[in-house]
Order: sequence, then structure tokens, then C-alpha cells
Amino acid sequence: MITALVQFKVKDGTTRDEVFTNMKNVAPKFEGMAGLIRKNFLFDGERGVGGGVYTWENREAAEKVYAEGGPWREAIRNLYGVDPEITIFETPVIVDNEQGEIKSAA
Repeated sequence: MITALVQFKVKDGTTRDEVFTNMKNVAPKFEGMAGLIRKNFLFDGERGVGGGVYTWENREAAEKVYAEGGPWREAIRNLYGVDPEITIFETPVIVDNEQGEIKSAA
């Protein structure tokens, strides 16, 4: 498993409500996405930064979505006018209190 931390600068003047509405509107696009285990949307109004934390089955699934010129990256550009910063981490263990389980990558 891997976890991707995605961050992008929100356009100056964009309100919290606008960011939240955008996120709620795009959330259904991630339902059933191949290889995606979970996505958490993020927003820091003080710094004007939005983003997400994605948990993927593998790096290949993530890279397919994050590909340069692909629809996901273009959606970020269209909504916020910037390229996202993506940091990928190996995820050896997940403690899932909601499901009451511990998942291990190996």
C-alpha cells in the first residue's frame, strides 16, 4: 500500500465555502476508483492550501491517476489554477478504527 499527500495552493479570494463545495462536488468521482482504498479531502484556510490524503493499493494505481495531462491533474488546474504537489509514502500498516482492523501491506 502507499499513501499520497497531495497539496495545492488555493487561488487568492477563494472562500472556504467555495473550496468545500468543490470538494463535495468532485467526491463522487473517487467512488469505486481502481486501486483507491480511501481519500480524505484537506483544507487549511490560514495557509490557503487544499489537498487530500489518498491510500492506494499500489503505486501504479496512484501514478495512473496522477499522470501529467490526465483528467485528475487537469481538474486541479481548472479549479485552482495550479499544479498539485504530490508526495508518496510507503504504507506498511493502517489502523482502521472504523472497521475495527489493522491492515498490513506485507
